[in-house]
Amino acid sequence: MNEIDELQALRTGDAVVDRSDRGFVLVTGTDAFSFLQALVSADLDGLADGDAVHSLLLTPQGKLDVDFRLVRVGDDAWLDCDPGLGAQLAASLNRFKIRVQADVVDRSGEFGMLSFIGPDAAEVAPGVRRVPTRWGHDLMGPRAELPVPAVVISPLAYEAWRIERGLPVQPFDLDDSTIPQEAFLEQDAVSFTKGCFLGQELVCRIDSRGHVNRFLRRFDTIEGDWPVRGAEVVVDGKVVGALTSIAPAALPTGALGYVRREIDPPSAVELRWDGGSATAVVN
Repeated sequence: MNEIDELQALRTGDAVVDRSDRGFVLVTGTDAFSFLQALVSADLDGLADGDAVHSLLLTPQGKLDVDFRLVRVGDDAWLDCDPGLGAQLAASLNRFKIRVQADVVDRSGEFGMLSFIGPDAAEVAPGVRRVPTRWGHDLMGPRAELPVPAVVISPLAYEAWRIERGLPVQPFDLDDSTIPQEAFLEQDAVSFTKGCFLGQELVCRIDSRGHVNRFLRRFDTIEGDWPVRGAEVVVDGKVVGALTSIAPAALPTGALGYVRREIDPPSAVELRWDGGSATAVVN
């Protein structure tokens, strides 16, 4: 398939993406879940074997450290995060490990993951976990035990599909300056009833009586030059934000970026950068 056909396969739910470049961290030991429950933003109580939850590790100031997913595998926790962040996630967790029976190990490079966009009934090895997702399911486990799909979607097509669906990634759309509510991460990654967790004060204060000054938005209907990451978003001559992810020009599905909270979607905006300009619609 060419890249256009690959994007269409993703859109129709008939594709497999190799995402083994993600970071993978394993937390094991008798205190694994009590240790994590005291630190991460999601409520882990009640998770059964095979359950998965989106969660965040925040800084004490309430900004994002690492965005990750946690899968319960027996009494162990398997965590996966965006590429290049496995070592950071393991190091940050280990920094808070004091007198607990828990081992935190970065398994990036040893573990892998295949994302099935759409249904698939393939049998999996005992060491591999099938994790349901909004789009289908993921297979996660030791790389040597993952199946070998007949056709794998290219990273270029997957990037265009990701941006089309407004899915943020670190470090481009999310970084250590991000407050969860700016990227709507609180909608499924933060529990406001679980009790204390690292960085809770800022997140809960914003939820109860505050607001953030910017939001992550999707940009489409781009006309003019194809933009670059960092392009300024301009309304009435005033810079109100910047782009953080750009779909490849060969598959121009749009862009992601932050704009000030007063820019209500849908809104027409200008995009400006050295050597080019365009118009777009914020959604």
